[in-house]
Amino acid sequence: MYKNLVIVESPTKAKTVSKMLGTNYKVVASVGHIRDLPKSKFGIDIENNFEPEYINVRGKASKIKELKTLAKESKNIYLATDPDREGEAISWHIAYILGLDVEGKNRIEFHEITKKSVQEAIKHSRKIDMNLVNAQQARRLLDRIVGYKLSPILWKKIKSGLSAGRVQSATLKLICQRQEKIDSFIPEEFWKIEAKHEVSNFKFTSSYYGDMENEKIVKKEIKNETEANKVLERTDKNKFIVENITSVKKKTKPKAPFTTSTLQQEAGRKLGFSSATTMSIAQELYEGINLGKEGSVGLISYMRTDSTRISKEIVKEALEYITKKISKEYATSGNEYNFKNKNSQDAHEAVRPSSIFRDPESIKQYLTTSQYKLYKLIWQRCVASQMKDEIYESTQIILNSNNCIYKLSGRCTLFDGFSKIYTTSDVKDEPLPKFKEKDVIFATKIEKEKHFTKPVANFTEATLVKKLEENGIGRPSTYASIIKSLLTRFYIVIENKKIFPTDLGKNVNKFLVQNFNKIIDEKFTMKMEERLDEIAEDKIDWKNVISQFYEIFKQDLEKSQKDEKDYKIKDKVLDEKCPLCGKNLIIKKTKFGTFTGCSGFPDCNYIKKEVKDTKVKCPKCGGKIIEKMSKKRKVFYGCENYPDCDFAIWDKPIADKFCKKCGKFLVEVKNRFKHVLKCSDEKCGFEIDLKTK
Repeated sequence: MYKNLVIVESPTKAKTVSKMLGTNYKVVASVGHIRDLPKSKFGIDIENNFEPEYINVRGKASKIKELKTLAKESKNIYLATDPDREGEAISWHIAYILGLDVEGKNRIEFHEITKKSVQEAIKHSRKIDMNLVNAQQARRLLDRIVGYKLSPILWKKIKSGLSAGRVQSATLKLICQRQEKIDSFIPEEFWKIEAKHEVSNFKFTSSYYGDMENEKIVKKEIKNETEANKVLERTDKNKFIVENITSVKKKTKPKAPFTTSTLQQEAGRKLGFSSATTMSIAQELYEGINLGKEGSVGLISYMRTDSTRISKEIVKEALEYITKKISKEYATSGNEYNFKNKNSQDAHEAVRPSSIFRDPESIKQYLTTSQYKLYKLIWQRCVASQMKDEIYESTQIILNSNNCIYKLSGRCTLFDGFSKIYTTSDVKDEPLPKFKEKDVIFATKIEKEKHFTKPVANFTEATLVKKLEENGIGRPSTYASIIKSLLTRFYIVIENKKIFPTDLGKNVNKFLVQNFNKIIDEKFTMKMEERLDEIAEDKIDWKNVISQFYEIFKQDLEKSQKDEKDYKIKDKVLDEKCPLCGKNLIIKKTKFGTFTGCSGFPDCNYIKKEVKDTKVKCPKCGGKIIEKMSKKRKVFYGCENYPDCDFAIWDKPIADKFCKKCGKFLVEVKNRFKHVLKCSDEKCGFEIDLKTK
């Protein structure tokens, strides 16, 4: 018999909370949803005002039985699911299963899993917020309507087994639009001219900007080599006169603590983490890490938030840490970040450490490498937000060589401020010599170089997340699942961290744009998010929102049935015949890559074995080193004579390039941190840095 039953969502969270509450509390996990719409049928009664038909989740019978038994044996029941709309809905479903009064004060929420926060939450239990529940119900039903009604049409029009999602389709449209811009882009030629200078041991570069005409500087674009040569002919290599010097003191303010979105973006940019990886690790840090004698404790606040606000207690801790551990000259009087996105939900704090005094190095031994990296990022960003501005001097010098104007810029940090512990960019100091106007310097070299304009870059996960947030598509907490869904459906692929729509994704998008353009339009999708927020704020009825959406969607459904265009994917047919049955071979594209197989599938299962030769010989047996694929779909390089020869490496072998120290072949290592050629023998240590070449 327990006096108090506390129900959370995950077993890890249950374990952490249990150790904080003592023997009078039984903490158990629901392991996610226990009640939901059925998978086997539509589950929404459209004729009965869109009434949902919820059922117990398959496979949860034993868990439901356990919860009911524990509930009967407990005096008080606390529903401690996550502090957001999804968590509120899960609590509501649990309350229904257990027969709890929705008006009763059974709901508790805490935004960090610390002993103080959990105990305070129990003291301030409340009733379930039905406005939040209804906002979640509306989202769930909208997504179900689109998924179940639209997917069968995709099967018929494009390919069997396809599915569509309301927010995912809007995201796919953005990706396809970006790719269309890239594909249709026509590069334009332009030239740059740079002069290399060396003065008082300072080496620096000035760039041609334009001409001096009637004592005014006029910017000029160099469009071809002829124009570039004319500038070179006019420029006097030995006479660059200092025309003007402008030095300005500037400040860079520290960034606000992380929201869900900015955390995903920065973890992608700085750590190379995918959105899904970032959210998974953040979940681990939130739910609790065993810190030895201190026990299991949640290291960060709840990671699904749009807020940049942090509590007064955390501000106080940060300022105390800065004063004692760094220097009091770096501490502010307390920076406030109250801005919230116009589509933001829930009055949470930003993503921040549960205690500033638990610095990353002091707990590093208890964390995995990935946990440490993400925790350090969150901790540094939060502490830096309470530090003073970075102050630097920006200098621009204008040089005149026969009325050809060249510019150069310099930068010198005067006070590093918050950047002492957290840098927001890769900008480095570029000191310049002390010049006076009318000084004359020379150029050691003047170079012209041909360039072409470039199209907008493909989305990365970080830039896509930023775009989704800017356009109000989805919620930050769903970005990772949106990207994962598009990858799983093979509508997109990610190569070298760039996102590309597949042929399948392009065809699905063409069909949706042709027939459902309004509901996948970013402005319409953003408006739906605003309507969901209004439901949460009790401003509009949730079923009215669904009804209004369905009227538009139903018309599009009827229109799409009449679309006679051919959207099916065509496999490329080769002249080569199948050696087993004689039918033509075709090139097929799947989520696992491209392969050549028989057009007679499934009657003939022939797949042509493709060998990608690196042109490098195996150091063990002299055979070919070829590209291979691991069971986890990761490329590696191994000997063609496997299993007789087991030579294998992860890094790409480079043909005709050999180590200057030992003569063995070189391999290429390319990632966001470095790009080098190094010796294939790890013991050798020879390396060429390609980034500086």
